[in-house]
Amino acid sequence: MTKTENNHFVNLVILTCKLFVVWNLFIAVRLPLGGISAWLTPASFFADEIPVEFDVLPQEVRQVIVVEATGKVTARVSGWERNDSGWTQMINPVKAVIGCKGLAPSGEKREGDGRTPSGVFTLRRAFGYEERVATGLRYQRVTERDFWIDDPDSLQYNQWVAGDVPQVSHEVLRRSDGLYKYVIVIEYNTNPVVPGMGSAIFLHVWRAANKPTAGCVAMAEADIFRLLQWLDAHQNPVILLKESP
Repeated sequence: MTKTENNHFVNLVILTCKLFVVWNLFIAVRLPLGGISAWLTPASFFADEIPVEFDVLPQEVRQVIVVEATGKVTARVSGWERNDSGWTQMINPVKAVIGCKGLAPSGEKREGDGRTPSGVFTLRRAFGYEERVATGLRYQRVTERDFWIDDPDSLQYNQWVAGDVPQVSHEVLRRSDGLYKYVIVIEYNTNPVVPGMGSAIFLHVWRAANKPTAGCVAMAEADIFRLLQWLDAHQNPVILLKESP
């Protein structure tokens, strides 16, 4: 090896070492914010600004799931938490799908219209197929005897009931597929219940990234499981459903 070649080799080694150090510093900063997959996902380049809707939330609300429609049936979902210094994005944006007819303007959602309601709604309950799930929400395992009434003429409209199969229109909560393996109940039209304004609005597992819902918000199983783990009823969590700015 000539002196010139040796100098080139030394410079190459030095450059490689510098790149290695920079890469590790980058990983050390990014990984706590949601893992390497979070910053490799295009959706993570959004939701950098605190949503303006946070300004009017009650002080006791300390956790917010934000669902922003990015297309007619697509959305991004992020998780935010309030501390003494303000709001921090705790869960980087992930992809989701909404109703097959898009997002309904506030107050315009109707039963069977295929739209997802917009607005701010409480999150208190969760259910699924497993006996126990690590979540701070009130969780219950569902069986073949659990149903959600979606008949506007029923006195039990938009309510979870257990027992024999209802004689009115309903949803089966223990499905034969995995869509309701993990579910977060969006408390839309639950208190008070207004007949015909929409029922059974959930966050649940999607069929696929290109398959919209009948009005719920759906995402990958791993993403909704992570939301369940993060949410804490003592933090008075809510969900904000909105169009992207």
